Amino acid sequence: MARAVLPPVPSPLADVEVGGTPARGEQLALVHAGPEALAEAGSPHAELAEEMRAKGTAAETVTVPGTRSAGTPRWLVGIGDGEPARYRAAGAALVRAANAYAEAEADAAAGRRAPTRIAVRLPEGVDAEQAAAFTTGVLLGGYRFRVTAEKAPPVVTAVRFDGLTADALGADTARELSTAVARARELAAASAFARDLANTPSNVKNPAWLGDVAARVGEQTRGLTVTVRDETWLAEQAFGGVLAVGGGSASAPRLIELAYRPRGATAHLLLVGKGITFDTGGISIKPAAGMHLMRTDMAGGGAVIAAMRAIAELRLPVKVTALVPAAENHVSGSAYRPGDIVRHYGGRTSEVGNTDAEGRMVMADAIAYGIQRFRPDALVDVATLTGAMKVALGLRTGGLFATDDALADSVVAAGERAGEQWWRMPLLEDHMGDVRSEIADVKQAAPGPGGVTAALFLREFTAGLPWAHLDIAGPGRAEKTYDDVVPGATGFAARTLVELVASYA
Repeated sequence: MARAVLPPVPSPLADVEVGGTPARGEQLALVHAGPEALAEAGSPHAELAEEMRAKGTAAETVTVPGTRSAGTPRWLVGIGDGEPARYRAAGAALVRAANAYAEAEADAAAGRRAPTRIAVRLPEGVDAEQAAAFTTGVLLGGYRFRVTAEKAPPVVTAVRFDGLTADALGADTARELSTAVARARELAAASAFARDLANTPSNVKNPAWLGDVAARVGEQTRGLTVTVRDETWLAEQAFGGVLAVGGGSASAPRLIELAYRPRGATAHLLLVGKGITFDTGGISIKPAAGMHLMRTDMAGGGAVIAAMRAIAELRLPVKVTALVPAAENHVSGSAYRPGDIVRHYGGRTSEVGNTDAEGRMVMADAIAYGIQRFRPDALVDVATLTGAMKVALGLRTGGLFATDDALADSVVAAGERAGEQWWRMPLLEDHMGDVRSEIADVKQAAPGPGGVTAALFLREFTAGLPWAHLDIAGPGRAEKTYDDVVPGATGFAARTLVELVASYA
């Protein structure tokens, strides 16, 4: 799906419809587990699949040449063993193949409109979870972020699940599938919006811009209230960490507050997302190679903003408050320094050891403020916090630290439902001594395993509340295409947060 260039608000996704009437110019895609499975189901396309040597392995996409009739598939798409993850990968593979076809047709037709609608025939007996996973893949697999003078190439704009009608399935089953697909569309929109925010270049995206975008989303989303606090308010409230990190930039910091208050809700969750809109490393400056990627250092904050929009759109019966401390970590005469002592909101102090460990500085302020101000039942924070997590878990799995086993289990389960993988890491008490400072309460950049000591640092500000810390430094950004992910910001954690909040209902 083509995305907005510089998104002031979420860009629209493709239309996805269960059943419905065939439209002019639709291209048919047949989703299957191989010729044998088609033959067992009595499909007239079993011989075609065998002729095209379509094995039906997950995400295998075979283009059938020269087929334009409504009853003949143009694409044969494999789902392997039929697990939801395979359906998600299949949907992503299909939309990429369809986009490539639409672009080629547009070029060949000298600018005439290429067909961008697909009718998808899923296997008989497909369930709601599988249909939802396929929808997620279709909506996210073709994601693009472009800042060009050229007109965006054609992309798939509508997908119809062929044959999934009340007459064929029964009213209850058709309704269940439609509900699951609509929910999956909202979750995919959260991931795509989080990608938009993180991919936006930092000559556009500064803390004020991020606050403005959140405010506009609040205006357009029923039940969601957004308040943006400026640098004057931050100074009055003694947000020392946010002010220290943002002090080296000409772009002043912000604190973005999002509140969702449905009637009758009893449980209350606090979400906190790191919002560093660009990170030079400050005086402890980063190497030049790779610094351009630091526009995505607010991926945690972007995931939180996008998740809050989806939570409100889905009308989840859970009270949620979200905080995004936003700052730009820059180099100047007013930048904070190694050796500084910074007093955070609430009075606790940090000894600065490395100005490139800025995320935990702003997060500490927001966590302390959120707990004192809103009195939540549990806290979850999300951040591209440490390179150590990339070393430990690679680029596709998020690191999870938690003080509460039930909360940790809920995050992992939410990730499984969302198609995002988490691995619980230990809060090693043996390293707590390294986090203690001789001249302040804590050391901001303690020696030892980086992901662990960063988590231990943040724990000092949680006041004993059930807490989960999600380090997405690895999966928050991708270098290559896989499953429903494309290079650039991934939107990782947005869907998990929505599913987590839903579990509290």
